[in-house]
Amino acid sequence: MAVTMHDVAQRAGVSIKTVSNVVNGYPYIRPATRERVEAAIAELGYRVNVSARNLRTRRTGLVTLAVPELSLPYFAQLADAVMSAADAAGWTVLIEQTSASRERETEVLSGRRRHLTDGLIFSPLALGPDDIDLFTVDFPLVVLGERVFGAPADHVTMNNVAAAKAATLHLASLGRRRIAVVGAHAGQEVGSAALRTEGYRQGLAEAGLPYDPALVVEAGPWHRSTGAEAMARLLDAGVEVDAVFALNDALALGALHALHAHRVDVPGEVALMGFDDVDDARFAVPALSSVDPGRDQIAQTAVDLVLQRIGASGDPAPFRRVVPDSRIVGRESTGEDGSVVGVQPGGTELVAADLTVA
Repeated sequence: MAVTMHDVAQRAGVSIKTVSNVVNGYPYIRPATRERVEAAIAELGYRVNVSARNLRTRRTGLVTLAVPELSLPYFAQLADAVMSAADAAGWTVLIEQTSASRERETEVLSGRRRHLTDGLIFSPLALGPDDIDLFTVDFPLVVLGERVFGAPADHVTMNNVAAAKAATLHLASLGRRRIAVVGAHAGQEVGSAALRTEGYRQGLAEAGLPYDPALVVEAGPWHRSTGAEAMARLLDAGVEVDAVFALNDALALGALHALHAHRVDVPGEVALMGFDDVDDARFAVPALSSVDPGRDQIAQTAVDLVLQRIGASGDPAPFRRVVPDSRIVGRESTGEDGSVVGVQPGGTELVAADLTVA
Protein backbone atom coordinates (compact mmCIF):
# COMPACT_ATOMS: atom_id res chain seq x y z
CA MET A 1 0.00 0.00 0.00
CA ALA A 2 1.31 3.45 -0.92
CA VAL A 3 2.41 5.72 1.91
CA THR A 4 0.23 8.83 2.17
CA MET A 5 0.77 12.30 3.55
CA HIS A 6 -1.60 11.31 6.34
CA ASP A 7 0.76 8.48 7.30
CA VAL A 8 3.68 10.90 7.45
CA ALA A 9 1.68 13.33 9.58
CA GLN A 10 0.79 10.58 12.05
CA ARG A 11 4.39 9.36 12.30
CA ALA A 12 5.72 12.92 12.83
CA GLY A 13 2.93 13.98 15.17
CA VAL A 14 1.96 17.00 13.07
CA SER A 15 -0.90 18.08 10.84
CA ILE A 16 -1.22 17.12 7.18
CA LYS A 17 -0.90 20.84 6.37
CA THR A 18 2.49 20.93 8.10
CA VAL A 19 3.68 17.95 6.05
CA SER A 20 2.47 19.69 2.90
CA ASN A 21 4.35 22.85 3.85
CA VAL A 22 7.56 20.89 4.37
CA VAL A 23 7.44 18.97 1.08
CA ASN A 24 6.57 22.16 -0.83
CA GLY A 25 9.50 24.07 0.67
CA TYR A 26 7.43 26.70 2.47
CA PRO A 27 9.32 28.99 4.89
CA TYR A 28 8.64 29.77 8.55
CA ILE A 29 8.59 26.17 9.76
CA ARG A 30 10.48 25.53 12.96
CA PRO A 31 13.69 23.57 12.27
CA ALA A 32 12.78 20.86 14.79
CA THR A 33 9.40 20.36 13.14
CA ARG A 34 10.95 20.22 9.66
CA GLU A 35 13.51 17.64 10.85
CA ARG A 36 10.75 15.50 12.39
CA VAL A 37 8.70 15.54 9.18
CA GLU A 38 11.75 14.81 7.00
CA ALA A 39 12.70 11.92 9.27
CA ALA A 40 9.18 10.47 8.97
CA ILE A 41 9.31 10.85 5.17
CA ALA A 42 12.61 8.97 5.08
CA GLU A 43 11.44 6.22 7.46
CA LEU A 44 8.20 5.58 5.59
CA GLY A 45 9.60 6.04 2.09
CA TYR A 46 6.95 8.65 1.23
CA ARG A 47 7.08 10.03 -2.32
CA VAL A 48 5.36 13.21 -3.40
CA ASN A 49 2.65 12.73 -6.03
CA VAL A 50 4.23 15.22 -8.40
CA SER A 51 1.61 14.96 -11.16
CA ALA A 52 -1.28 15.65 -8.79
CA ARG A 53 0.56 18.55 -7.17
CA ASN A 54 1.45 20.12 -10.51
CA LEU A 55 -2.13 19.92 -11.77
CA ARG A 56 -3.36 21.51 -8.55
CA THR A 57 -0.78 24.32 -8.47
CA ARG A 58 -0.39 24.83 -12.24
CA ARG A 59 3.35 24.40 -11.91
CA THR A 60 5.79 22.27 -13.84
CA GLY A 61 7.55 20.80 -10.81
CA LEU A 62 10.87 21.67 -12.48
CA VAL A 63 13.67 24.03 -11.49
CA THR A 64 16.62 25.00 -13.68
CA LEU A 65 20.21 24.99 -12.43
CA ALA A 66 22.56 26.91 -14.76
CA VAL A 67 26.30 26.49 -14.18
CA PRO A 68 29.37 27.31 -16.29
CA GLU A 69 31.03 23.93 -16.64
CA LEU A 70 30.14 20.46 -15.38
CA SER A 71 33.61 19.12 -16.16
CA LEU A 72 34.91 21.08 -13.17
CA PRO A 73 34.53 18.91 -10.05
CA TYR A 74 33.11 21.75 -7.95
CA PHE A 75 30.19 22.38 -10.30
CA ALA A 76 29.56 18.68 -10.86
CA GLN A 77 29.30 18.08 -7.12
CA LEU A 78 27.23 21.23 -6.64
CA ALA A 79 24.77 20.00 -9.29
CA ASP A 80 24.56 16.63 -7.57
CA ALA A 81 23.83 18.30 -4.22
CA VAL A 82 21.19 20.59 -5.76
CA MET A 83 19.45 17.63 -7.42
CA SER A 84 19.44 15.68 -4.14
CA ALA A 85 17.99 18.61 -2.19
CA ALA A 86 15.30 19.23 -4.82
CA ASP A 87 14.43 15.54 -5.07
CA ALA A 88 13.86 15.39 -1.30
CA ALA A 89 11.23 18.11 -1.76
CA GLY A 90 9.62 16.35 -4.73
CA TRP A 91 11.09 18.60 -7.42
CA THR A 92 13.18 17.83 -10.50
CA VAL A 93 16.20 19.84 -11.67
CA LEU A 94 17.08 20.58 -15.28
CA ILE A 95 20.76 21.38 -15.85
CA GLU A 96 21.92 24.10 -18.24
CA GLN A 97 25.65 24.34 -18.99
CA THR A 98 26.50 27.87 -20.11
CA SER A 99 30.24 27.35 -20.83
CA ALA A 100 30.73 30.83 -19.33
CA SER A 101 29.32 32.28 -22.56
CA ARG A 102 27.67 35.68 -22.28
CA GLU A 103 25.14 34.72 -24.95
CA ARG A 104 24.19 31.51 -23.15
CA GLU A 105 23.97 33.20 -19.76
CA THR A 106 21.68 35.88 -21.19
CA GLU A 107 19.59 33.13 -22.80
CA VAL A 108 19.19 31.45 -19.41
CA LEU A 109 17.62 34.61 -18.00
CA SER A 110 15.36 35.56 -20.89
CA GLY A 111 15.40 32.88 -23.57
CA ARG A 112 12.67 30.80 -25.10
CA ARG A 113 13.15 27.87 -22.67
CA ARG A 114 12.66 30.04 -19.59
CA HIS A 115 8.94 29.20 -19.31
CA LEU A 116 9.62 25.45 -19.12
CA THR A 117 10.49 25.56 -15.40
CA ASP A 118 9.17 27.32 -12.30
CA GLY A 119 12.40 28.89 -11.06
CA LEU A 120 16.12 29.32 -11.72
CA ILE A 121 19.28 28.77 -9.68
CA PHE A 122 21.99 30.56 -11.63
CA SER A 123 25.78 30.70 -11.30
CA PRO A 124 26.94 33.36 -13.81
CA LEU A 125 30.54 33.72 -14.91
CA ALA A 126 30.42 35.90 -18.04
CA LEU A 127 27.83 38.41 -16.79
CA GLY A 128 28.96 40.99 -14.25
CA PRO A 129 27.98 44.15 -12.35
CA ASP A 130 27.27 46.08 -15.55
CA ASP A 131 24.58 43.54 -16.44
CA ILE A 132 22.60 43.82 -13.23
CA ASP A 133 19.47 45.02 -15.06
CA LEU A 134 19.25 41.59 -16.75
CA PHE A 135 18.56 40.07 -13.34
CA THR A 136 15.29 41.99 -12.90
CA VAL A 137 13.02 39.11 -13.86
CA ASP A 138 9.44 38.03 -13.23
CA PHE A 139 10.20 34.53 -11.97
CA PRO A 140 11.87 33.08 -8.83
CA LEU A 141 15.64 33.46 -9.13
CA VAL A 142 18.53 32.56 -6.85
CA VAL A 143 21.98 33.81 -7.84
CA LEU A 144 25.12 31.87 -6.90
CA GLY A 145 28.73 32.95 -6.87
CA GLU A 146 30.70 36.17 -6.82
CA ARG A 147 30.18 37.82 -10.21
CA VAL A 148 27.02 39.78 -9.44
CA PHE A 149 26.19 41.41 -6.11
CA GLY A 150 23.14 43.59 -5.50
CA ALA A 151 20.86 41.92 -8.04
CA PRO A 152 17.12 41.92 -7.20
CA ALA A 153 17.22 38.25 -6.23
CA ASP A 154 18.18 35.95 -3.39
CA HIS A 155 21.94 35.34 -3.46
CA VAL A 156 24.01 32.49 -2.02
CA THR A 157 27.73 33.16 -2.12
CA MET A 158 30.98 32.09 -0.43
CA ASN A 159 33.16 33.45 2.34
CA ASN A 160 35.89 34.02 -0.26
CA VAL A 161 38.03 36.76 1.26
CA ALA A 162 37.85 35.49 4.84
CA ALA A 163 38.45 31.87 3.81
CA ALA A 164 41.43 32.71 1.58
CA LYS A 165 42.89 34.89 4.32
CA ALA A 166 42.47 32.05 6.81
CA ALA A 167 44.10 29.56 4.42
CA THR A 168 47.10 31.86 3.95
CA LEU A 169 47.41 32.46 7.70
CA HIS A 170 47.25 28.72 8.28
CA LEU A 171 50.15 28.12 5.90
CA ALA A 172 52.08 30.86 7.70
CA SER A 173 51.29 29.25 11.07
CA LEU A 174 53.04 26.10 9.80
CA GLY A 175 56.25 28.10 9.44
CA ARG A 176 55.96 28.78 5.70
CA ARG A 177 57.31 32.18 4.66
CA ARG A 178 57.38 32.09 0.85
CA ILE A 179 53.72 31.43 0.08
CA ALA A 180 52.77 31.53 -3.60
CA VAL A 181 49.24 31.90 -4.93
CA VAL A 182 48.26 30.08 -8.12
CA GLY A 183 45.22 31.12 -10.19
CA ALA A 184 45.29 34.92 -10.08
CA HIS A 185 43.54 36.85 -12.84
CA ALA A 186 45.33 40.12 -13.57
CA GLY A 187 43.02 43.13 -13.68
CA GLN A 188 39.95 41.26 -12.41
CA GLU A 189 37.94 43.34 -9.97
CA VAL A 190 35.01 40.99 -9.34
CA GLY A 191 34.79 37.24 -9.12
CA SER A 192 36.42 34.44 -7.19
CA ALA A 193 39.97 35.11 -8.35
CA ALA A 194 39.89 38.75 -7.24
CA LEU A 195 38.29 37.98 -3.88
CA ARG A 196 40.53 35.03 -3.02
CA THR A 197 43.66 36.91 -4.09
CA GLU A 198 42.59 39.78 -1.84
CA GLY A 199 42.19 37.31 1.03
CA TYR A 200 45.69 36.00 0.29
CA ARG A 201 47.12 39.52 0.51
CA GLN A 202 45.30 40.18 3.77
CA GLY A 203 46.61 36.91 5.19
CA LEU A 204 50.20 37.81 4.29
CA ALA A 205 49.82 41.23 5.89
CA GLU A 206 48.38 39.82 9.11
CA ALA A 207 51.17 37.23 9.27
CA GLY A 208 53.78 39.96 8.83
CA LEU A 209 54.95 38.57 5.48
CA PRO A 210 55.82 40.80 2.53
CA TYR A 211 53.78 40.74 -0.67
CA ASP A 212 56.01 39.58 -3.53
CA PRO A 213 54.56 39.83 -7.07
CA ALA A 214 56.89 37.01 -8.13
CA LEU A 215 54.82 34.67 -5.95
CA VAL A 216 51.52 35.62 -7.64
CA VAL A 217 51.04 33.20 -10.54
CA GLU A 218 48.32 33.73 -13.10
CA ALA A 219 46.26 30.91 -14.60
CA GLY A 220 43.45 31.19 -17.13
CA PRO A 221 40.51 28.78 -16.74
CA TRP A 222 40.86 27.00 -13.42
CA HIS A 223 41.63 23.50 -14.68
CA ARG A 224 44.22 20.89 -13.71
CA SER A 225 46.21 21.62 -16.86
CA THR A 226 46.47 25.35 -16.18
CA GLY A 227 47.44 24.65 -12.57
CA ALA A 228 50.24 22.34 -13.72
CA GLU A 229 51.46 24.89 -16.27
CA ALA A 230 51.39 27.73 -13.74
CA MET A 231 53.26 25.71 -11.12
CA ALA A 232 55.87 24.60 -13.66
CA ARG A 233 56.48 28.23 -14.69
CA LEU A 234 57.07 29.19 -11.08
CA LEU A 235 59.49 26.32 -10.47
CA ASP A 236 61.33 26.82 -13.77
CA ALA A 237 61.80 30.50 -12.94
CA GLY A 238 63.72 29.50 -9.85
CA VAL A 239 61.49 31.51 -7.50
CA GLU A 240 61.99 30.50 -3.88
CA VAL A 241 58.73 29.01 -2.55
CA ASP A 242 57.85 26.84 0.44
CA ALA A 243 54.04 26.86 0.20
CA VAL A 244 51.37 27.20 -2.49
CA PHE A 245 47.78 28.35 -2.10
CA ALA A 246 45.87 27.34 -5.23
CA LEU A 247 42.60 29.19 -5.75
CA ASN A 248 40.65 26.02 -6.47
CA ASP A 249 41.28 22.30 -6.13
CA ALA A 250 41.61 21.66 -9.87
CA LEU A 251 44.51 24.12 -9.94
CA ALA A 252 45.94 22.52 -6.79
CA LEU A 253 45.80 19.02 -8.28
CA GLY A 254 47.57 20.30 -11.39
CA ALA A 255 50.16 22.05 -9.22
CA LEU A 256 50.69 18.81 -7.30
CA HIS A 257 51.38 17.01 -10.58
CA ALA A 258 53.99 19.62 -11.54
CA LEU A 259 55.62 19.44 -8.10
CA HIS A 260 55.90 15.66 -8.45
CA ALA A 261 57.32 16.02 -11.96
CA HIS A 262 59.99 18.42 -10.63
CA ARG A 263 60.75 16.00 -7.78
CA VAL A 264 59.70 18.50 -5.12
CA ASP A 265 58.65 16.85 -1.86
CA VAL A 266 55.14 17.74 -0.68
CA PRO A 267 54.82 18.81 2.10
CA GLY A 268 58.49 18.54 3.08
CA GLU A 269 59.73 21.24 0.69
CA VAL A 270 56.47 22.82 -0.39
CA ALA A 271 53.13 22.71 1.45
CA LEU A 272 50.03 22.83 -0.77
CA MET A 273 46.51 24.12 -0.07
CA GLY A 274 43.52 24.15 -2.42
CA PHE A 275 40.00 25.62 -2.30
CA ASP A 276 36.60 23.87 -2.75
CA ASP A 277 37.32 20.55 -0.98
CA VAL A 278 36.12 18.40 -3.87
CA ASP A 279 36.08 14.62 -3.48
CA ASP A 280 39.31 14.24 -5.48
CA ALA A 281 41.19 16.16 -2.76
CA ARG A 282 40.91 13.25 -0.33
CA PHE A 283 42.28 10.75 -2.86
CA ALA A 284 45.27 12.70 -4.13
CA VAL A 285 48.77 11.54 -3.13
CA PRO A 286 49.41 13.17 -0.77
CA ALA A 287 45.82 13.97 0.23
CA LEU A 288 45.13 17.63 -0.50
CA SER A 289 44.46 20.20 2.20
CA SER A 290 41.64 22.49 1.12
CA VAL A 291 39.08 25.11 2.03
CA ASP A 292 35.57 23.66 2.32
CA PRO A 293 33.32 26.60 1.32
CA GLY A 294 30.09 24.89 2.46
CA ARG A 295 29.04 23.47 -0.93
CA ASP A 296 26.27 21.26 0.45
CA GLN A 297 24.85 24.17 2.45
CA ILE A 298 25.01 26.35 -0.66
CA ALA A 299 23.00 23.76 -2.58
CA GLN A 300 20.41 23.20 0.15
CA THR A 301 19.99 26.93 0.78
CA ALA A 302 19.60 27.70 -2.93
CA VAL A 303 16.90 25.04 -3.31
CA ASP A 304 15.10 26.19 -0.16
CA LEU A 305 15.12 29.81 -1.32
CA VAL A 306 13.88 29.15 -4.85
CA LEU A 307 11.10 26.83 -3.63
CA GLN A 308 10.05 29.40 -1.04
CA ARG A 309 9.76 32.00 -3.80
CA ILE A 310 7.80 29.59 -6.00
CA GLY A 311 5.37 28.85 -3.17
CA ALA A 312 5.10 32.41 -1.88
CA SER A 313 1.90 34.43 -1.95
CA GLY A 314 1.05 37.94 -0.82
CA ASP A 315 3.69 40.60 -0.29
CA PRO A 316 7.17 39.53 -1.37
CA ALA A 317 9.67 38.77 1.36
CA PRO A 318 12.96 40.69 1.45
CA PHE A 319 15.72 39.26 -0.66
CA ARG A 320 18.45 37.50 1.24
CA ARG A 321 22.17 37.08 0.80
CA VAL A 322 23.40 33.92 2.50
CA VAL A 323 27.05 33.08 3.18
CA PRO A 324 27.63 29.55 4.54
CA ASP A 325 30.32 28.75 7.09
CA SER A 326 33.65 27.74 5.56
CA ARG A 327 36.27 25.40 7.01
CA ILE A 328 39.93 24.64 6.45
CA VAL A 329 40.60 20.91 6.23
CA GLY A 330 44.26 20.09 6.85
CA ARG A 331 45.48 16.92 5.11
CA GLU A 332 48.80 15.36 4.14
CA SER A 333 49.80 18.08 1.64
CA THR A 334 50.33 20.42 4.60
CA GLY A 335 51.54 17.69 6.94
CA GLU A 336 48.23 17.22 8.75
CA ASP A 337 45.77 14.44 9.46
CA GLY A 338 42.49 15.44 7.76
CA SER A 339 41.00 17.35 10.68
CA VAL A 340 39.27 20.72 10.52
CA VAL A 341 41.82 23.33 11.53
CA GLY A 342 39.75 26.49 11.19
CA VAL A 343 36.17 27.71 10.69
CA GLN A 344 35.03 31.04 9.27
CA PRO A 345 31.40 31.77 10.16
CA GLY A 346 28.95 32.92 7.51
CA GLY A 347 25.57 34.57 7.95
CA THR A 348 22.38 35.87 6.34
CA GLU A 349 21.73 39.45 5.33
CA LEU A 350 18.48 41.04 4.10
CA VAL A 351 19.41 42.93 0.96
CA ALA A 352 16.11 44.37 -0.28
CA ALA A 353 12.59 44.85 1.03
CA ASP A 354 10.53 46.29 -1.81
CA LEU A 355 11.36 44.30 -4.93
CA THR A 356 8.83 41.94 -6.40
CA VAL A 357 9.30 38.38 -7.59
CA ALA A 358 6.74 36.02 -9.06
